[in-house]
Amino acid sequence: MADKLRAQQQLEQLQTRFVGVGHPDTTKHEWLSNIHRDTYTTYIGHPAMLEQFAIALNEPQHIVKTMFIEKMIQPCGPPKEKDLSEQEF
Repeated sequence: MADKLRAQQQLEQLQTRFVGVGHPDTTKHEWLSNIHRDTYTTYIGHPAMLEQFAIALNEPQHIVKTMFIEKMIQPCGPPKEKDLSEQEF
C-alpha cells in the first residue's frame, strides 16, 4: 500500500514540475499539442536535425526554423467544441 502512495506522490510531483506530463483533467487535444510542441522544440534545438529538414524541404534553415515556430502555436488545429450532451453538469 505504501508503494502505491509513494508512486502517486511521485506522479503528482512530476505533474507539477513538468507541464507536458499532464494530469487527470488533461484533454486529448492538450496532450497531443504538448507532444507536437516538444517535437518541434527538439527539431529546432538540434542543428543537425534542422539542417536535414532544410535540405529535405529545399529551404534555408532560418525559414524552416520560423515555419516550425509558427506551427507550435496550434500544432493540432483549434480544439473541438464540446457538444452539450457531453458536458458534465
